Amino acid sequence: MNAFWAYFWPPFGAGMAVAIIAGAFAFRRPRRRIVALALGVVAALGLAALWHGPGGAADRFATSVERVIREALVNNEIPEVSGHLQRGPLTRRVLLSGPADDFQRREVVKLMNVVPGVESASWSGGAGIPLIAEGGIAAILGFLLGLLVAYLMELRRRFNAQWNW
Repeated sequence: MNAFWAYFWPPFGAGMAVAIIAGAFAFRRPRRRIVALALGVVAALGLAALWHGPGGAADRFATSVERVIREALVNNEIPEVSGHLQRGPLTRRVLLSGPADDFQRREVVKLMNVVPGVESASWSGGAGIPLIAEGGIAAILGFLLGLLVAYLMELRRRFNAQWNW
């Protein structure tokens, strides 16, 4: 399970689609360009937020990552240690708990850092980037790429408009 395909691809794609539509309006009407682009950014971020919460992507992502974490701990014969994603807000940071000596603590952190979808792991709480913010960043990156596509489409339209055969 790759975090990009499991969680970030739909907000990225939604940002691209919204940008192509918003860019088509923005590049044809220069006086309303800022309004069209601002509405496009808001729509892309709104779609990313809908994907995260009501769409259930965050819960599906957390469930699948925590299942892989549990399997990794059981396969490495460390069932007394448990790990879960940090909640409130949900991040890709794994919080570990349970009895372990210093060697096991280091090795379990290394083991958790290679689990797909995990940003980092630690035995104590800490700050991480909220998953919804990462989804918003993916939507904005998709929006920028879609805006480039819309600009290239507008250049092609303008170039072809000069030919009147």
